[in-house]
Amino acid sequence: MKDGIIIVDKPTGFTSHDVVAKVRKILGTKKVGHTGTLDPMATGVLVVCVGAATKLVEHFTAQEKSYEAKIKLGIKTDTADITGKVICKKGIPKLDINEIKKVLKQMIGKQKQIPPMYSSIKLNGMKLYEYARKGIKVEVEPRDIEIFSIDNIKLCGDEISYKVTCSKGTYVRTLCENIAEKLGTCGTMTSLRRTQNGKFTIENAVSLNEISENNIIEMEKLFDNKIIIKNNLKNLLNGMSIDCDMEDGLYNLYADNYIGIGRIKDKKLKREIIL
Repeated sequence: MKDGIIIVDKPTGFTSHDVVAKVRKILGTKKVGHTGTLDPMATGVLVVCVGAATKLVEHFTAQEKSYEAKIKLGIKTDTADITGKVICKKGIPKLDINEIKKVLKQMIGKQKQIPPMYSSIKLNGMKLYEYARKGIKVEVEPRDIEIFSIDNIKLCGDEISYKVTCSKGTYVRTLCENIAEKLGTCGTMTSLRRTQNGKFTIENAVSLNEISENNIIEMEKLFDNKIIIKNNLKNLLNGMSIDCDMEDGLYNLYADNYIGIGRIKDKKLKREIIL
């Protein structure tokens, strides 16, 4: 079996773990991991690492992501999306599309965000949604996130649609609620589609029914930068760092042929994955 990643277009109704389980079954390997949870109602890009590439899960999870989202104004739910129980209703002020665009553009930048209670973040050994289902109130610490861009903003009736590019850890459900509040009402997310994770887009994705070893993007194709090791190869393969006057990041490594992936940090190159 090849080592690499598969870009899956996750369908609604499936958890990210469901997708991992299906990939494991199809490829006949346990070495499979996903790189950023998508809620069951959400669809779109889920980067799934296979084989040795599972060591890159944290790298791909940390990359910025883009989403297409919709907000229904006038209602708020306990889950912050349309699958939840309505806990608040509020009138919707008369809104102008230019006013809406102005408010959404104000959301761009670094900020603190409090994750929704119905999320898989762990607190004292329990997931937040487990507290929520038991009716236990807990204090959740805000997290640092960044909204890089918001565009394709449209208004149709009582629903706003937009595209957002954001950092790891951003909850678009919470962003939808915050947007609605700034517009003088409440709101809940009605749809979410991830269109991009790092350089991988929805155009690269395959459906669950199309998953096969042929869909694996091999390790050598994951990174554009490369280093040809001419000296100290033995030291590198033995886990030692070697001097390398290049920018920090992940690189394809070559000797006589492709040997894997290395990481440069502070002008030092160390092996990350050796095939």
